[in-house]
Amino acid sequence: MFFGFFNIIFPIMFLLVFGIIIFTFLKGIGQWNYNNKQPVLTVVARVVTKRANTSRHHHHHDNHVHSSTSTSYYVTFEVESGDRMEFRVPGREYGMLAEGDLGKLTFQGTRYHSFERIRLNNEE
Repeated sequence: MFFGFFNIIFPIMFLLVFGIIIFTFLKGIGQWNYNNKQPVLTVVARVVTKRANTSRHHHHHDNHVHSSTSTSYYVTFEVESGDRMEFRVPGREYGMLAEGDLGKLTFQGTRYHSFERIRLNNEE
């Protein structure tokens, strides 16, 4: 009885997991292709918010558990029209940006390129 159930559920679960992997892969390729077709734009924008997402990973190997963490950094920019866009940015740039910074945001589709601060006359 148990093995009959296992023989049915295992292929279904395998196909489901395999399908999710293929879907995620194709979605990533589609996003990459979309970004490549978009023009590279540079607009005046202000840093509105910053956030970091830390993920914890556990690896089991030879009866040892290895833990690691990875952090993704995101910055939300507001352009002159009031629209907001959030981009994943490298950690070194995340640390250099402060909420309220005004500058030139360069991006392509959903792909962040750079942010160059604009110095105002009253800044030194």
